[in-house]
Amino acid sequence: MRLTSFANDGRAKSRYGRRMFMAILRRPMLPLLALPLLLAPAPLPAQTGAAPYSVDGRGFNRLQEAVDAIGDGEGTIRVAPGYHRDCAVQTAGRIAFAAAEPGRAIFDGVTCEGKATLVLRGNGAKVDGIVFQNLRVPDGNGAGIRLERSNLDIVNSMFRNSEEGILTGDDAAATLTISRSTFSRLGRCDRGLSCAHSVYTGAYGRVIVTNTRFEKGSGGHYLKTRSPQVEISDNSFDDTQGKGTNYLIDLPAGSVGRVTNNLLIQGRDKENYAVLIAVAAEARDNSSRGLVITGNRASVPQGLDRKTIFVADWSGEPLAIGPNEIGPGLTRFEKISD
Repeated sequence: MRLTSFANDGRAKSRYGRRMFMAILRRPMLPLLALPLLLAPAPLPAQTGAAPYSVDGRGFNRLQEAVDAIGDGEGTIRVAPGYHRDCAVQTAGRIAFAAAEPGRAIFDGVTCEGKATLVLRGNGAKVDGIVFQNLRVPDGNGAGIRLERSNLDIVNSMFRNSEEGILTGDDAAATLTISRSTFSRLGRCDRGLSCAHSVYTGAYGRVIVTNTRFEKGSGGHYLKTRSPQVEISDNSFDDTQGKGTNYLIDLPAGSVGRVTNNLLIQGRDKENYAVLIAVAAEARDNSSRGLVITGNRASVPQGLDRKTIFVADWSGEPLAIGPNEIGPGLTRFEKISD
């Protein structure tokens, strides 16, 4: 099943089926990685007097006004500390959205075009130190960022308590980079709508996710990408407090690149517990030959009568699976045919 008009496809499928399982949480076998995560301090009320947004010293009361002031040029929008019930659509130019104080600029609950706080279809963007939260829309894909084309670099930011963190369209010439950020309490598979995920990308040319934490998912997958080339390294996927979640890493159309040095901990409350890392489960649009999966640490809950596979491969191509630290109860690898 393919991404169409930025909408999510249905729930992830596997030959092992699905079932909800509720049980008392136990401590994971492996410790959490020490990652340079954004820890947002207690939020401040929105600033009064000074404009909440500035571009080259000029103040603006609305985010869209600041975006329009940059137009088809290049510039940085400084976002003041506080809650901002605001959103914007970028259609041109190259814009950096930067918190004046990282972790203290919080976009709360407002979306544009029924999509996201930031709808990006300009010539490139960067998001630095910003928090996105409490985002919901009628189609179930309310996101912090809807990326429709061009490069995007996200650093030191947080996405939480929303239907989706980041959702993209297709852009074969572009790169999405996520670094030193946190995705928490995201995703959903309810209301009869297609699932949403913590991060879901279409066929972006390259997706790079490093030094980032995924936790406490509320449905769907943690990281799902249809990119033909991925770099997923040095991240923490901690599902111990997840509810009704699916795969930790899903490459549904196949990918090449690297999945290395990640910590993957499956929780007990799963909609689909069959797989931690899935390759080409829905399509073989991209080659997966030589995909490197090595140096990862993975564990599943003990004492449950269920089978979970560390890497499940539908691609039919040889993967480069190196040494990984696999906990009890995990099957290292399984090649699955249609």
